[in-house]
Amino acid sequence: MLTKTLYKDVQRRTLALLNQAGIILSESEQAAIEVADFGLGQLDRQGLQLITYINNNHYCAKELVLFPNQTCPEHKHPPINDCAGKTETFRCRFGKVYLYVEGEATANIKAMIPEASKVYYTVFHEIELNPGDQYTIPPNTLHWFQASEEGAIVSEFSTTSRDEHDIFTDPNIKRIPEIK
Repeated sequence: MLTKTLYKDVQRRTLALLNQAGIILSESEQAAIEVADFGLGQLDRQGLQLITYINNNHYCAKELVLFPNQTCPEHKHPPINDCAGKTETFRCRFGKVYLYVEGEATANIKAMIPEASKVYYTVFHEIELNPGDQYTIPPNTLHWFQASEEGAIVSEFSTTSRDEHDIFTDPNIKRIPEIK
């Protein structure tokens, strides 16, 4: 479980990585950095730091910050009412990110699957994103991603984000866990 002290420390680490990449945030954006440990208590292994610039009924823009070898667990953005689910485009800004989506499995993936959750990773079609590369993930598509050893920053441009509806393959995940 995340404590307030750990949360603030992770926000500072996130800001340092953003500064290293030359991405400047306003004071209000710095204070709003979201730390997602998915309720697993393994933040440096399975977690994600996010800055949401805008999220409305039409579109969303975020920065996704991953520490070295940090993984965002496998999930999908399902249909909600009349919406087919979230379409998202990832554009790598810093570092290297390994993105895994549905499709033909890559023989020797570069990511290191978190051992404690290995059974919950099921898609292995690898897309390597380096700075300037981008990839669009269709709605309702299982995917997960991991930073290389230097960490990574990915700009996400998408349809409206409804994180509370995301479906994770690991039933232990809580997308919006408590902070104590």
